[in-house]
Amino acid sequence: MDENMESQSKTVQPFRYRGSLQIPASKSYLQRAIAIASLCEETCSIENYYPSADAQAAVQIAQKLGADIRLQGNNISVKKGITNLDEVELHCGESGLSTRMFSPIAALFDRKTIIKGSGSLLKRPIQMIEDALRQFGVETQSESGYLPLTLQGKMRGGKATINGSESSQLLTGLLIALPLLEEDNVLIVSNLKSKPYIQMTLDLLAKFGIAINHENFETFHIPGRQTPKATHYSCEGDWSGAAFHLVGAAISGDITLYGLNAKSSQADRAIMEALRKCGAEVVVGDNQITVRKNKLLGFQFDATDCPDLFPPLAVLAASCEGESIIKGVSRLANKESNRALSIQTEFAKLNVQVHLERDFMRIGKSTILGGQVDSHNDHRIAMATAIFASVSSEPIAITNSQAVDKSYPTFFDDLDQIIKRSEKA
Repeated sequence: MDENMESQSKTVQPFRYRGSLQIPASKSYLQRAIAIASLCEETCSIENYYPSADAQAAVQIAQKLGADIRLQGNNISVKKGITNLDEVELHCGESGLSTRMFSPIAALFDRKTIIKGSGSLLKRPIQMIEDALRQFGVETQSESGYLPLTLQGKMRGGKATINGSESSQLLTGLLIALPLLEEDNVLIVSNLKSKPYIQMTLDLLAKFGIAINHENFETFHIPGRQTPKATHYSCEGDWSGAAFHLVGAAISGDITLYGLNAKSSQADRAIMEALRKCGAEVVVGDNQITVRKNKLLGFQFDATDCPDLFPPLAVLAASCEGESIIKGVSRLANKESNRALSIQTEFAKLNVQVHLERDFMRIGKSTILGGQVDSHNDHRIAMATAIFASVSSEPIAITNSQAVDKSYPTFFDDLDQIIKRSEKA
């Protein structure tokens, strides 16, 4: 959230999950599609546009880079445009993906680019962006490895080595930008985390006619002189947001979610594996997923490649008999908050003890008490604490609840629908 944004508080009354919901579009796919389409010479149409703060940031950045983008209901049309500006400023809000993805794309143009952000994004290191772009001939300047970041000069193709241990988002930006260079390119990637997100990028690039080969996600061969082809793309539902509702149903009732692709490349589709491991009933249908409460037992789960699942997984663990162990805590330090500590601090206010040991999070079954929590301006902490109300006997008040706008601005509206159904049941 923007540091100047007025703090909001939302109180969630005790309820049980009931009924069905249509899940909004994946912001991960949507941001990538906007970025790729903005480089197309002909008009692309993107269906199922959902105006989360991150998606809006991607639209505004693409427009600043010259793209012609028009909103028509839930659809947008996008194509490459022309800008004669010698200098542009790109405002990324709190979107880590837009910052890392659009930096290489901005370096395709021979002009000065200043990349800015707000809120927690100002505390997230960007040294990896500078290290990579310098290898492709771009001059960079930052505030000691933090935003704002200034880029000068046009990318030149070649060979580069990057470290993917902290994030895969920069690699996504390079995979989108490098095919447009005159030269062929090779990327050597070490310690890549979140491989499913890179597969998502590769799948989407293929839809736009871009060919990239790789060897076990370690060496990427990227032919130059490619141009994205105009296409019609329908954005699938967001597994990251859906995970909270699926967990809420598993611990308290039932829900059917529409708009989800059960074979999606989205990393957070792995929530189904965790739900099955602990004993929840999971039914996969055509474009829909149903989850029902069942006897839940402690589970072990490796979330290294899907760190955004930690908040809903931690909620699930607190409702399972015995102890649950979630691996991948090291991936949580540079999120919208230090997410591991935020989970530990805020869950404790609701009577859930979270133990952090090196790369592991341990949680036992807990009796959820009502109370007041703070999202730490982290959208996923806000959603996680909200769904605890489905197993609480007292209301839960969430300070800085507006954090959900980053990815799922209608989250509390959707939750209100479920609460109303619960009250009638």
